[in-house]
Amino acid sequence: MAVADYLPVTLRDAGDFLTRELAPFPGRLNVMLRCMLTSAIVIVASMALEVPELALSLLVVFYVTQSNVVVTRLVGLMFIVGSTLAIGLSILLLKCTFDYPLVRIVVASLLFFGSVYLLRILKIGVVFFIVAIVVIYVQSFVDQTDQADLLIRAVLWVWVAVNYAIALALVVNTLLLPAEPQLQLKAEIHRQLTTLETCVTQLIAGTTSAAPITLAAVQRGALSLQKLLRFTAMRDARYREHQALQLACIATVSRLHRGAHELPLELPLESPGATAAQRAVLQELRVNCRALDEAVMSGESYRYAGTATAEDRAVANTMPAAVELQRALRAYADLVASGTEPGKPPAKEPMVAADAWTNPAYMRFSLKTMLAVLVCYVFYNAVDWQGIHTIMLTCLIVALPSLGASTQRALLRLSGAAVGSALALFMVVFVVPHLDDIVGLLLMALPVVALGAWIAAGSERIGYAGLQVMFTFSLALLDQFGPATNLTEIRDRMVGIALGVGVATFVQMSFWREGEGDELRQKLATMLRAIAAQLRAPQAGVDQQDELAYAQRQLQAWAVLAECEATLSRVALEPSWQEVEQTQLTLRAQTVLAQGREIMLACDALRKTLAAQVGSSSAPAIDAVRAAQERSRAELNRYADELVINPPDARAPRRVEPATQAVELAQPARPAQPADRPLIAAADELSRQIAGLPDWRVEARVTVLASQAVGT
Repeated sequence: MAVADYLPVTLRDAGDFLTRELAPFPGRLNVMLRCMLTSAIVIVASMALEVPELALSLLVVFYVTQSNVVVTRLVGLMFIVGSTLAIGLSILLLKCTFDYPLVRIVVASLLFFGSVYLLRILKIGVVFFIVAIVVIYVQSFVDQTDQADLLIRAVLWVWVAVNYAIALALVVNTLLLPAEPQLQLKAEIHRQLTTLETCVTQLIAGTTSAAPITLAAVQRGALSLQKLLRFTAMRDARYREHQALQLACIATVSRLHRGAHELPLELPLESPGATAAQRAVLQELRVNCRALDEAVMSGESYRYAGTATAEDRAVANTMPAAVELQRALRAYADLVASGTEPGKPPAKEPMVAADAWTNPAYMRFSLKTMLAVLVCYVFYNAVDWQGIHTIMLTCLIVALPSLGASTQRALLRLSGAAVGSALALFMVVFVVPHLDDIVGLLLMALPVVALGAWIAAGSERIGYAGLQVMFTFSLALLDQFGPATNLTEIRDRMVGIALGVGVATFVQMSFWREGEGDELRQKLATMLRAIAAQLRAPQAGVDQQDELAYAQRQLQAWAVLAECEATLSRVALEPSWQEVEQTQLTLRAQTVLAQGREIMLACDALRKTLAAQVGSSSAPAIDAVRAAQERSRAELNRYADELVINPPDARAPRRVEPATQAVELAQPARPAQPADRPLIAAADELSRQIAGLPDWRVEARVTVLASQAVGT
């Protein structure tokens, strides 16, 4: 029995979570190396030239260093604009109100309120996040000195520390180890096509894959392709001109990657069992995967290469997954050959939120955040405890639109700061006394920078903790031009962070609570509608043009499913006075997500079976199954419409009449034929999965009955 079996379930779950989140993936090492290299240059330059605020410079390096050059330049530009605007407003504020503390606090509060409001309503809200955080940060400078010239110099040094670090980060990311989104997109397409090619090769050889592709990996691959295509279109004008065609390409590749998951499940071919016809069809699929891969890498047009004979395809029609992948490849090849665009790319999001001036939630959010910051500012000055100046910054950092997102950010800030403080404490006690040059300083700091960069390059579930590890460590050890020996500063900053999280959480829970429960239901409904769109039955046979549209609808469904998962993870963290109601919402949403995946699988299986059985199944069976498919689509859309009502009124979908009964009713004199059974079974499975969606009205009725019982 393993030692892990004796650990509590919570610790085992936490260990599994960290193992998944800290695992390497393509591009993560590149981001870490770029962060390390830029940080090393910044440390040497700041120490040699005595540029203050080194911790702030390193923080900016981490923010600006992104997964590719496009995002790096975009974030760097916004940080330059935001820091320049923030420093200019701060100097103007100090010049006009330095001798009038009350006026200074009022004007600073108004600037803070406006910045937080713009943070919520603008697409480039990060610019005003910088303005808000600098305005508050400068107030702590004022309380440390009464000399105006020293105060202005300190503020200007903040601008220098931020912008020279941005310039270095842009140079390093452009010239050294550049991560171009075009190359990343091609590499991801190559990886996914290679995965399918390996799977097909193993099936031809009669072996099975030791590491099967999971649906989670398929989902991550689809989202990566969409994200990289968006960045590539921002970078390259050619991709912008043909963005719709490129979207069709990644939809096809995503569909092929899904085949790497489905083929081993639907084709359990053993060495003596694979017929010559099956091998010929699989060989044709492998040849065309290679051809598509080569076309993408070289930028040439893709042409479908038919190597199997018509007899082989007819015999091997029992392999619906392989046949459907061939149809997807043919559809994309036909589109490329026609030279027509498949449709317009998705419209760009507006710069300003549509309800920016009518939705009171934005003003309430700004007021809550400002109230939390002012409470912390009063406490900070009342206790005259300079070391806890992080209390005000924390209130703004953890201020996110929903309670769940704020709680997630607060947990990441606390955990990252705790790790960074522990590392700083260890270094101060055991390492710093033995340092005497810049080489030793780098050898001490860079491993921690590498750890923080590795964590920061991960998903949003853990990435922010990496920033806090590095920032808290550098504040304790690199914020002065000599060895750090004061351990109380490490303690004070942790106290400030903990108090800030407590105040911000209390204020957000006490006034105008913003949960994501309603938004989660909206997204779940969108996911179900996207799945229902996949149930749209094609015309007789399988329309080649519909194959491409189906792949694009499937890609959209994966994206919406990922959004639902991210929202659910935040909703599960929302603190609530009504724990029972919150638990019920989480359980129902988890059930809908789980059933959504199963419905997608059943929908895909029905589509493949329907395409494979067109020539062999009876016409009444095909008509009945298509009718059941349409009724299932109507049930899903009805359920989605009732789910978005507040309170939700979604009743569990009725199980559509079994296809066997429908066939018997359509042709009473003759029961369903044996050739119809796979098609009927696929339709029944789809109906069963849709009927498994939860009833959102059950608990409401129980609550009403309970309240009536109490009343009587």
